[in-house]
Amino acid sequence: MANQLGKRYKCSACEAMVLCTKAGDGTISCHDQEMELQQPQKLPSSD
Repeated sequence: MANQLGKRYKCSACEAMVLCTKAGDGTISCHDQEMELQQPQKLPSSD
């Protein structure tokens, strides 16, 4: 899987988070494991 620009990745072992600032081939890894792609978080309503 290619790294996706602007996406956040999280390490399941140490909870470290990374923001991808340059897309490319390959994977982001930490503790010899591929980091998990995080889903967007909902922002609170401004109503």
